[in-house]
Amino acid sequence: MREQIKLYLCNEEGQRFFGEGPYQLLRCIERCGSLRSAAQEMNMAYTKAFHLIRHAEEELGFPLTEKTIGGTGGGGSRLTAEAKELMTRYEQYKSA
Repeated sequence: MREQIKLYLCNEEGQRFFGEGPYQLLRCIERCGSLRSAAQEMNMAYTKAFHLIRHAEEELGFPLTEKTIGGTGGGGSRLTAEAKELMTRYEQYKSA
């Protein structure tokens, strides 16, 4: 027998909005510097990645990414301090 525990956050209606998938997407955004690049690296449609992040932001009540638009080298995304704190707490809870 193999034990497995999955951790995810749900809204008041019991709908999941944050778990391993969005967590890995945030880690990838942090590493790649953009949502588009992170989605490509994860073999995920950009629109799906965009909706995962937006849905989590709506439920959490704070932004997870800060966007930069165009300019030299193009735009990108970086994680907010709140996103980094959420990821830290998620990691701590998973390892407990």
